[in-house]
Amino acid sequence: MTQIPAEELQLDLKPALTRIADALERMAPNAVEPVDFNAADAFVWNARSGVLKPVPRVNRVELNLLKGIEQVRDILLQNTQQFASGYPANNALLWGARGMGKSSVVKAIHAHVNETAASETEKLKFVEIHREDIESLPDLMVLLAQQELRFLLFCDDLSFDTDDTSYKALKAALDGGIEGRPSNLLLYATSNRRHLMPRDMIENERSTAINPSEAVEEKVSLSDRFGLWLGFHKCSQDEYLRMVSGYMEHFELNIDESEWRPAALEWATTRGYRSGRTAWQFIQDMAGKKKVALKP
Repeated sequence: MTQIPAEELQLDLKPALTRIADALERMAPNAVEPVDFNAADAFVWNARSGVLKPVPRVNRVELNLLKGIEQVRDILLQNTQQFASGYPANNALLWGARGMGKSSVVKAIHAHVNETAASETEKLKFVEIHREDIESLPDLMVLLAQQELRFLLFCDDLSFDTDDTSYKALKAALDGGIEGRPSNLLLYATSNRRHLMPRDMIENERSTAINPSEAVEEKVSLSDRFGLWLGFHKCSQDEYLRMVSGYMEHFELNIDESEWRPAALEWATTRGYRSGRTAWQFIQDMAGKKKVALKP
């Protein structure tokens, strides 16, 4: 057998090793740049890249425009102010009827707390995590726990379907594991479902489990981990009209009530639903027809 000299062998291997090194470098994850939390008051979590993207302008309404939900609004506001001031506060689940201001009240309260803060230390950073990224919630919490700031963590339209096991990541995050929940984090979530699970999913667990009561407890106990349950229910006709009137006054739409009132009722009837969202959509339609620009 002919023996290849060591020097020639090294020359033959060098291109291959270079290609392998280049491939490994391309496969390695990109270094995560540190987050500049001074860039904005609100951020969106990108689970794939592990980056918090600043949001310069949040799509929100003013707190005083949210009509018909004053009781739950005040409870959530008090809870948020306690947290901002460094006192104990509860994670909150806002559940109930669609379009009744669940996500709007969270964003409005964040803005109100920051505007009325007595000092910079009592201001909160708003971080939104999308439902599909909920499995990465523990990673996000580890990242935020390292900061000296306080964070209001928000997940909109949170719910879980059959065979979806990502709810376990949420349970672990809410419990905080052996270390407990980081003291600088507060989690608010909205859902149309009180228990975050569809009824048929809970019933299926009951029918197929060896111990039905334990299986159901596993599912229902997820919502129990939120200290505050705030229900949002369908509004009455009077509450709906009060919402429309509030928008009319705020945006200075000088339209006689005898004109906008029947139009607002007809608008809700054609949609088969009265809600804050319906009221806002009516205002946009009315302002457009009157050729009035709505101020930010």
